[in-house]
Amino acid sequence: RMEASCLELALEGERLCKAGDFKAGAAFFEAAVQVGTEDLKTLSAIYSQLGNAYFYLKEYSKALEYHKHDLTLARTIGDRIGEAKASGNLGNTLKILGQFDEAVVCCQRHLDISQEQGDKVGEARALYNIGNVYHAKGKHLSWNMAQDPGYLSQEVKETLQKASEYYERNLSLVKELGDRAAQGRAYGNLGNTQYLLGNFNEAIAFHKERLAIAKEFGDKAAERRAYSNLGNAHIFLGRFDISAEYYKKTLQLSRQLKDQAVEAQACYSLGNTYTLLQDYERAIEYHLKHLVIAQELGDRVGEGRACWSLGNAYISLGSHEQALHFARKHLEISQEIGDRNGELTAQVNMAQLKSALGLGPGDEDVGLAHHCSGYEAQGARPKRLQRNGMDSLDLLKFPSEKAPGLGKRWAQPGANLWTDQDRAQRVAEATPDGSDRSQGVVWGVLTLFCILLSLQKINRTPSDEECFFDLLSKFQSNRMDDQRCPLEECPSEAAEAAATPVPALEERISQSSLMASPQTEEFFDLIASSQSRRLDDQRANVGNLPGLRITQNNLGHLRVEGDAQEPGDEFFNMLMKCQSSRIDDQRCAPPDSIPRGPTMPDEDFFSLIQRVQAKRMDEQRVDLATA
Repeated sequence: RMEASCLELALEGERLCKAGDFKAGAAFFEAAVQVGTEDLKTLSAIYSQLGNAYFYLKEYSKALEYHKHDLTLARTIGDRIGEAKASGNLGNTLKILGQFDEAVVCCQRHLDISQEQGDKVGEARALYNIGNVYHAKGKHLSWNMAQDPGYLSQEVKETLQKASEYYERNLSLVKELGDRAAQGRAYGNLGNTQYLLGNFNEAIAFHKERLAIAKEFGDKAAERRAYSNLGNAHIFLGRFDISAEYYKKTLQLSRQLKDQAVEAQACYSLGNTYTLLQDYERAIEYHLKHLVIAQELGDRVGEGRACWSLGNAYISLGSHEQALHFARKHLEISQEIGDRNGELTAQVNMAQLKSALGLGPGDEDVGLAHHCSGYEAQGARPKRLQRNGMDSLDLLKFPSEKAPGLGKRWAQPGANLWTDQDRAQRVAEATPDGSDRSQGVVWGVLTLFCILLSLQKINRTPSDEECFFDLLSKFQSNRMDDQRCPLEECPSEAAEAAATPVPALEERISQSSLMASPQTEEFFDLIASSQSRRLDDQRANVGNLPGLRITQNNLGHLRVEGDAQEPGDEFFNMLMKCQSSRIDDQRCAPPDSIPRGPTMPDEDFFSLIQRVQAKRMDEQRVDLATA
C-alpha cells in the first residue's frame, strides 16, 4: 500500500507539472519522497522531475540538490542513460548559477555517454546545452569586462566561437533527425551568437530562418523574438527604417501576447530608432508609451531611461523647458536607484539647459506646473510625492527617559554609574546556569574594572594596578582550559584513572620533562585515524538519499552495480581543471555600470549606438605617409 501511495503521489505531481502548476507538482513530489520507495528507477525519476520543477520555480539550489541525488542514484544502479540525463540537468542548473566551467564538465559527460550509447536525441540535446553554456559565458564576460564599445576581448571571441561551433553541430544533427522545432532553436541561437561577434549579415540570415520556422509552428513568442533580433541587427548596418518596421511587428505581437514588459521594450526601441531617423515627434510618442508602462510595472530604471530619452528628443526639437523638466526627473530617479552615470549625465544636461534658458543654478524650472499638466495629458503619470509630517519622526530617547533610576545616577556628577546590586545582577544575567562562560568572564572583568575606576576618592598606586592585572591574568588563564577538548577514554581506562591518585603539579612537570607520556602515541594514532576518515565522510552515501527504503531486493543492486560504474580518468581530469579555477569564481564581481529593468532590452539601445559610433572614428582616420 505504501508503494502504491508513493507512485500515486509521483504521478499526480507529474500531471500537475505538465499542466504548468510546478509549485503544486513539487509539493506532490516532495510528499512522494517522504513516503519513500524501494524501486530505484522510480526514485530516480522522482528526483529528476522534482529537480526540473524547482528549476522552473527558480529555486536553483533545491534543483541542484535533487539533480545531484539523481546522478548519484543513476551511477549506483548502473543506469547510463539516466546518468547522462542527470548530468545534462546538472549542467543547465550550474549554467544558471554562473558556474560555467562545472556546467561544461557535466554537459560534456552527457554528450560522451549519449555517443557511447548511440542516443542521437540525447547527443543533439547535449550539443545544444554545451552551446548554451558557452553562449551564456560569453555574454557574461562581455558585460562584466571593462572594455571599449565595439571591442570584444580574445577570451570573449573564443567563447562565443565555441558556442557557435556546438550550435552548428547541433543543427546538423537535428536536420538528420528531421526535428524542425529543434532546428528553429538552433537557428535562433546561431543568430544571437553571430550578432554578438559582430557578424550582422550572418545573424540576419539565421534569424530569418528562425522566423520562418516560428511561423510554421505558429509560435508567436519565437516570432516576436525573431523580429526583435532582426531589428537590432539592421541597426548596426545603418538600415534604421527597416529596423523600425521590424520593431513595429515586435510591438504588435507583444500586445497579442499581452506581455507589457516586452511591449515597453518595443516602444523604447522604436523611440530610439525614430530619434536616429530624426523623426522626433514620433520618438516622443513611443517614449511616452514606454514611460507609462514602466510606471505601471514599477520599473524605476526604465522610467529613468524614458525620461532621459524624452529630454534628448525635446532638446532636438528646441523645447528646452520641457527637456529641463525630464532632465530633472532623470536626475531624481538616477539618484534613487544609484545610477551614478545617469546622475552625472542628468546634471550636465540640466546645467546646459539652464544656461540656454538663462536660469541660475538654484532657479526652478520655468512653467513647471504647465509642463506637468502637459506631461500627464500625453499619457504619463509623474510619481506623487508625499510630505512626511512631524508625527512620522521616530525620536530617539535618552537613557534618562528609558530608565528613571539610571537617569538619576547619570545626572549626578561623580556618581557611580552602577550600584553593587546592578553589577551582580548583570553578571548573573550574562551567565545563566553557566551556559555562556566566556560572556561571564568578560562581564566579570568589566565589573572589576568598573569597581576600580569608580573608586574616585582613593588614590591609586602602582601596586593597585598590578593587583588588577594579576586578577585579569587569572581570569584569562582559565579560558584556554575551558576551550580544550578532553580525549575520550575507554571505560576500563576511566576506572583505572579514577582509582589512581593525581600526582602533584611539580611531579607531573618533572615526569614530562624526563620522558613523553605513554598516551602520546595513542593520541597521535587517534588523530591519524580521524583524519583518514575525512575522505570517506565526503563521499556520497547511498543510504542518505531521501525517500530510499533499502531492502534485500535492492541491496545487491546498490553494491554490485554501483561499484562497476566508476567515472573514468578523463572525467576526473576535467573536474580538476574546473576545480582549479574555483578561487576566481569566489571573487566579488564589480557592480553593473548600467542598472537593468524589466522594460529595458537585454542590451541597452545606447550601448548599441555607442558600438556603432566607436567604429566610425577609426574609419575617419588617415594613415601618415611614411618617409
